[in-house]
Amino acid sequence: MEVRFIDLFSGIGGFRGGFERACSEQGFRANCVFSSEIKERAVEVYKTNFGTNFVHGDITQIASDDIPEFDVLLGGFPCQAFSTAGKRKGFDDTRGTLFFEIQRILEHHQPRAFILENVEGLVTHDRENTKEKIGKTLRVILNNLRAMDYEVTWKVLNSLDFGVPQSRRRIFIVGAKRSKVSLSEFPEISKPLGEILEKDVESEPLNISEKLMKMFSPEELYGKAIKDRRGGENNIHSWQIGLKGRVSKRQEKVLDKILRARRNKKWAEQKGIAWSDGMPLTLEEIKSFCNYSALEKDLEDLVTKGYLVMNHPKDFVHEKNGDIIKRVKRPRKDLPKGYNIVTGKLSFEISNILDPGGFTPTLVATDIYKLAVLDGKNLRRLTKTELARLFGFDDDFQMNVKINTAYDLYGNSIVIPVAQAISERLLQSEFLGKDLDFPIDDDQETFQLGLF
Repeated sequence: MEVRFIDLFSGIGGFRGGFERACSEQGFRANCVFSSEIKERAVEVYKTNFGTNFVHGDITQIASDDIPEFDVLLGGFPCQAFSTAGKRKGFDDTRGTLFFEIQRILEHHQPRAFILENVEGLVTHDRENTKEKIGKTLRVILNNLRAMDYEVTWKVLNSLDFGVPQSRRRIFIVGAKRSKVSLSEFPEISKPLGEILEKDVESEPLNISEKLMKMFSPEELYGKAIKDRRGGENNIHSWQIGLKGRVSKRQEKVLDKILRARRNKKWAEQKGIAWSDGMPLTLEEIKSFCNYSALEKDLEDLVTKGYLVMNHPKDFVHEKNGDIIKRVKRPRKDLPKGYNIVTGKLSFEISNILDPGGFTPTLVATDIYKLAVLDGKNLRRLTKTELARLFGFDDDFQMNVKINTAYDLYGNSIVIPVAQAISERLLQSEFLGKDLDFPIDDDQETFQLGLF
């Protein structure tokens, strides 16, 4: 049996790859009759790997009549509008309104089924109060889909449970005309990161590698965060490895104490301003928890080396821009400057050293290059092959782009094994008519009972 499908916002083809694998497993012939993507590099990769010569561009410019008839719609519509990493404007963002392009196509063609994907933040976006399980945005999406006579279910799934050593939580929304597809009780498959890592890779050496290897054993580095924003035993700070110059043991203790103290809300109360995570502290304030005769000299030396910076504490003010009044943070220059920890991405080449016995955090386009693995006696970044494996692509997947472009394209991809598992459920339930007897998730039922 042939199943015709369309692949919207296709990226490099993660959704398509998962759906085609599912079709093969269930004895169907998958036929992609239409695909659409606007990112040029993604289109190149997609064409190379799926043997197609044409991928349509901006879906907003394509009439519904120009899309061939199909059975299943796949759509990982852009997520930035709902992501905690973005400004979360939702339907006020042009990327958020792309859901309505999906709705337009579904209304016109009335296919048997669809599978949609987005970030977990979509669940609570535009929520009126924290007691509600879902926000207005998801409520609108689900209502609009059900109004087209689809049985709709949804659930947040983590790729960690599908044999991929990456913690990537995404919401999947499935609709079918003749069946209700359960997204519960998938067989849990776990795999440690070490199983997908390559060995003895030739790579550009990281400058920080030699410093870290001199001070720590490999086992001590596994799972460590490399940043100056937090304390804790799982963090390595710039002053611990002398990244900006050597510090004395006494100075190291001062920095550790400032790092913890600057997050105490009492400083904001004393200054009469709104609390801000990471408050600059004056010499007198620092003396209240760390006092010795050479303190001021040590602090000035740490400023010179770049571990500390002098700045004013910030407070919220209301600023008018045309007819819009915004609440923004601005330095309070009427208050004395204080010493503060220098933070930010420029402090280190990397942000985390991955534990081969564990898994990666969610891989996003802007941060993948900050992750490192220990290969022999050196730290290196993830390779293209490892990135492919972390999203469930085969090793022969062709990613003929520069590594920074690969970071971007993979970071916006869908994990293939998750898409495959959901697609298999859909095919079995809707197209093969099997009664799978899996429970519907409580969140799904809660919505259907009209509690939201």
